[in-house]
Amino acid sequence: MTRKPRQLVIGHRGASGYRPEHSRAAYDLAFDLGADAVEPDIVATRDGVLVLRHENEISGTTDVAHRPEFSTRKATKTIDGVSLTGWFTEDFTWEELSTLRVVERLPQVRQTSTTFDGAQGILRLRDLIEIIDAASVRVGRPLVMVAEIKHATYFESIGLALDELFAAEVADWATEDNLVIESFEQTVLLKIRARGVPGRLVFLVEKGGSPADLVALHGRKAQSYASHLTDFGLARLAATVDGVSVDRRIIVDPDTAAVSDIVERAHAAGLIVFTWTLRPENRFLTKAFRRGGGAAAWGDWRAEYGLILSTGLDGVFADQPDLAVAVRDHGA
Repeated sequence: MTRKPRQLVIGHRGASGYRPEHSRAAYDLAFDLGADAVEPDIVATRDGVLVLRHENEISGTTDVAHRPEFSTRKATKTIDGVSLTGWFTEDFTWEELSTLRVVERLPQVRQTSTTFDGAQGILRLRDLIEIIDAASVRVGRPLVMVAEIKHATYFESIGLALDELFAAEVADWATEDNLVIESFEQTVLLKIRARGVPGRLVFLVEKGGSPADLVALHGRKAQSYASHLTDFGLARLAATVDGVSVDRRIIVDPDTAAVSDIVERAHAAGLIVFTWTLRPENRFLTKAFRRGGGAAAWGDWRAEYGLILSTGLDGVFADQPDLAVAVRDHGA
């Protein structure tokens, strides 16, 4: 009998439930807590350096709003159809961004993590490659990067081609075994593959709306995320990518906790399946698994994680990777 590979536990922006996301401490801790992989969100600076931030607007994850020398950089932009006001990575050089310090993005939910605010700076993609290599030696097993390419259509429109920058950055490091590349935009995934970058391609799927690259091409006629998850849509995806990563609410109904058949159908199409994001706080749990104590208190996360893992999917993103490892290895 062929043994099924164990499900991948991916530290979401590192161990972002315990330390400010995308910080060196968050990535180091994720591996120390048993994560098999970590997920960086990748955006670019004005001078083409790839940096790790959840969004290119950085006022919620750095101290930039409190830095008077950068007050004139505040701007309003439309990113993938959404108007945002703040400070954007593409308006800074790497030398300038490197002076900023990272802070907790969800301070009211994760007050303990705020005690680490200001302790560390922004990381580049090349810094994370070094962290992964060092951690692989430290924990004694190969580790993986699940790299998310953010807002590729937008960045290309301002002269920063993320596919080109990413391919150049990982050229001497990436293998089929240590890299997964994901995006909400298939266009950039296919461009990266065309550049000869090894690794698996995973298409990220929101619960609603349409991909930004398709909206840029077709406007209101753009194919929806939901249409990609029909049997026909999954078959089309399987011809170009290796997997899908879906909002966990697509797998488990947030109101009823009913489990859908998306994992089974995607597997039947030949796709691997990931889901995002496992979080233990009541604020994020399915209604059936919330408990008392308020939004920041932990609910019955074991039951929800166990339900999701029982679908047989191939990997989960988790803010606290040790919790997902515990349920995967020892059950709910």
